[in-house]
Amino acid sequence: MTRLGSLTLLLAPIVVWAQTQTIAPQPLTIEGATTHIYKSIGGNDLRLHVFNPARATAPAPAPAIVFFFGGGWSQGDVMQFMPQAKHFAERGMVAIVADYRVFRRHGTTALEAMADARSAVRWVRANASKLGVDPNRIVAAGGSSGGHIALSAAVFETFDEPSEDKKVSGRPNALVLFNPAVDTSRDAASLTERFGQRGGDASPAQHVTAGLPPILILHGKADATVPYADAERFCAAATTRGNHCQLVGYESAAHGFFNPQVADGKWHRETLLEADRFLVRLGYLKVQ
Repeated sequence: MTRLGSLTLLLAPIVVWAQTQTIAPQPLTIEGATTHIYKSIGGNDLRLHVFNPARATAPAPAPAIVFFFGGGWSQGDVMQFMPQAKHFAERGMVAIVADYRVFRRHGTTALEAMADARSAVRWVRANASKLGVDPNRIVAAGGSSGGHIALSAAVFETFDEPSEDKKVSGRPNALVLFNPAVDTSRDAASLTERFGQRGGDASPAQHVTAGLPPILILHGKADATVPYADAERFCAAATTRGNHCQLVGYESAAHGFFNPQVADGKWHRETLLEADRFLVRLGYLKVQ
């Protein structure tokens, strides 16, 4: 399959199927987590599930990490990053898995998902005292389309919800991204179902500026859905503009390689340790 064809396959909705079928809703609560509604919009309550840190290892206030699942802005499961969230909670962070609007559950576009990511980060920052979070150490993390909206929360300030308090920033302080979709500008016609005519407007690769937070990208070199070369170009552009962007490539790893069920969890463990080391270097975690 061509590079363009694989991206089109990722983004193209199954419209007829979606009109006649439903998919399971996301959980209202998750065992071991406290749940908060961070946004109510269009009749939808969007939830954050918060895992409190192991207090023996946690600073007060603690850094936070917010995970956004992947699924082509169309579907996905808030449980996807549960293993990573539990790891970082054990390491002393407030670890959060976030729901957000997707096409097959909400009939929305990727632009609404981008707004939701900003809303989630903003809510965590606004409620930092209640959550025991350091408002200046909030990490956004995610995979594939979830990586796109996490990155977009740092790159763009134009997709905010109009009703929200812009005096509270929706920008994360650091990013941990797993094979993120960094370039949505390519072949705008095929992206209409997700971005309308705004694929270029919503593409982080087309809007790299100075002053971005530190970025870690973990990407499979055999990814046929989001090409590794896209991540290389993005990181090079970010670095040229004075940002810190670290790209770690994994030989023979395809899209979604970081999930625990892939390759007996080999890449899941490797990416988790790489992310841990990155956050240690930032001073968010202590050396183990």
